[in-house]
Formats: sequence, structure tokens, C-alpha cells
Amino acid sequence: MGRVVGREELKNILEEAKREGKRIVFTNGCFDILHIGHIRYLTEAKRLGDILVVGINSDASVARLKKGRPIVAAEQRAEVVSNLIMVDYVTIFEEDTPYELIRSLRPHVLVKGGDWKREEIVGSDLVKETYSLPFVEGISTTEIVKRIKNISHHHNKIEKGK
Repeated sequence: MGRVVGREELKNILEEAKREGKRIVFTNGCFDILHIGHIRYLTEAKRLGDILVVGINSDASVARLKKGRPIVAAEQRAEVVSNLIMVDYVTIFEEDTPYELIRSLRPHVLVKGGDWKREEIVGSDLVKETYSLPFVEGISTTEIVKRIKNISHHHNKIEKGK
């Protein structure tokens, strides 16, 4: 299990790990509602190195990027992700993209989900090894939210019909 740390502390931790010859893998996302796609993707990301770092968008960042989100607060999302066995460190970033975080941390490997083309992955110009990993078709936080809304809408229609 990992832990949630600030940017500067994480930078220091990773510099020491690099001196020890460890390979650092970085990925990022909102991780608003954790699902099997996230688990498979993070498991595969961890296989690419020794230390897996996950950057999580702050609440303000998510709100700018995704209408009506986040559903879960950043501190809670970070705690959940940090408790996954394959994750070593989590940090929250305020910017819309993790570009400056990646520039600061200088990981060996950069990873995103398969819905990203390799050349479109933010930070790929900074990191030699960049991968777009396969994702589980039809499974996304957006799809899960849509299903919940549909169930709720259907339930409300039934309740009103009583």
C-alpha cells in the first residue's frame, strides 16, 4: 500500500529511489469512482517499473475538466487509490494537466489508459518511455454515472406512478 504525499516530498523520495536504481512509473487521472478498468490499468502500469506514482486531479481541476464532477473529494480519492496494493505514492495536483508535475518528478515511464494516443499523452515529450495501455471497453466512470442516473430516473418514475 502506498501513501499520499505532497509534490516536494515526493520529488525527494523519488530522487533517492532513482539513486538506488529503481524505475519510476507515473500515471494520472481523476479516479472519481474506482472500477475494474482502473484496477487492471494500474496493475499493468506497476509491471513497467519498481515504483508506481499516481497523480490525482484536485477537485477544482476535475470541475474544470468534467461537468458535474468530482463526485468524491480529492483527499478521499487519493486515500482510496493509495491503499491499492500496486500503488506506491499518490499526489494531488491543482493544474488541469500533470505536465509540471511530470517535469518536476522526471519518471522513467509515463502511462495512460488506452483511450489516449501515445503522442497525445501529456508529458510524453518529457519521458522517454510512454505507453497507452489497453482499457476495459464500456467501463468508465462516465458510463457508471450514466447508469446510476438512469436507475435513479427510472426509480423516480415508478415512485411517482404509485
